[in-house]
Amino acid sequence: MPAITLQLGGLSTVDAVFVASEALSVVLGLLISYIAYQGYRRNDARPMLFVGVGFVLVLGVPALVAGLYLLVPALTEVHAGAVTQVSELLGLASVLYGLRMD
Repeated sequence: MPAITLQLGGLSTVDAVFVASEALSVVLGLLISYIAYQGYRRNDARPMLFVGVGFVLVLGVPALVAGLYLLVPALTEVHAGAVTQVSELLGLASVLYGLRMD
């Protein structure tokens, strides 16, 4: 844990703003996912389920992978990038499918 604190502590102001912006994006994306899931449960609207799952895959999984990348030395940048890319593609396809469903 001290290594993470050192990494975040040594950031410039611009970098700190980017990190905070990324964290805010993840929080907003997961909030949208939760609201979409509530819409699915309340109205039994399957498109909302796909939109919610898509947002989790686009924003939640990459944030989790980034955290794991900082904590697990065995996770290489290539592996983290590959998992992130696949997750984002599946998430965007899920959102698109949810928006195009009847």
